[in-house]
Amino acid sequence: MAERTQHAPGTFSWADVTTTDQEAAKSFYTGLFGWEADDQPVGDGVYYSMMRLGGRAAAAVSPQPPQQRDAGVPSMWNNYVTVESADAAADRANELGATVHAPPFDVMDVGRMAVIQDPQGAFFMVWEPRASIGAEVVNAPAALSWNELASPDPPESADFYGSLFGWRAEQMESSPVPYLILWNGERTNGGIRELGDTPAPPHWMPYFGIEDIDAGLARTGELGGSALMGPVEAGPGRRIGVVRDPQGAVFGLYDGDYDD
Repeated sequence: MAERTQHAPGTFSWADVTTTDQEAAKSFYTGLFGWEADDQPVGDGVYYSMMRLGGRAAAAVSPQPPQQRDAGVPSMWNNYVTVESADAAADRANELGATVHAPPFDVMDVGRMAVIQDPQGAFFMVWEPRASIGAEVVNAPAALSWNELASPDPPESADFYGSLFGWRAEQMESSPVPYLILWNGERTNGGIRELGDTPAPPHWMPYFGIEDIDAGLARTGELGGSALMGPVEAGPGRRIGVVRDPQGAVFGLYDGDYDD
């Protein structure tokens, strides 16, 4: 289990799901990953459910904002990248052709963030840590282990994120389809694949580790979710799957070796 006390700038460091049914989502993810919910008050009758793994923050479940619910936006997972300055990152993203949907704002005393849509249409968040670094455990079963972008133009996406975060993109030679591996310094930090003809818009998707992909896919169904893909071989000793929770949020499962 890879524990963290900090994340280098440019690292995917957090994921949370905004959902139409917070209690049901908590039950689903607790049943799938063994997370323990720690409800943190964030407003009048509203709480942010920190999902803990062995006492350490692994992810979170949050109620869908009213404006999203009213617009019929589905439940979804959100992907956060650590930055030194949320304001500087948002300004730079804007210069590079992105849309800053939520300008930088303080999240109480835990951090500062912004919501950005890249030039190809995918949303992501930047996170300037203060009291919270984000995930305190990664790259392990039941922990955030990968982040993948489905893009209509992977080279253009790679150029954008390289200019924004300094990521380096390299073609995965062993992949049967074009796939770019993203590097943040000396660490792999995610991947980019073709969006293709899927009905979904461009998007980032988190993967969480699972000890047994077959059991994980089966357990997803038992808990009311659905398997969308997999298991699929993703390199020697690595298998993945894509699932949807009962409220409609899509995420990936990863079974294999982990980086430190």
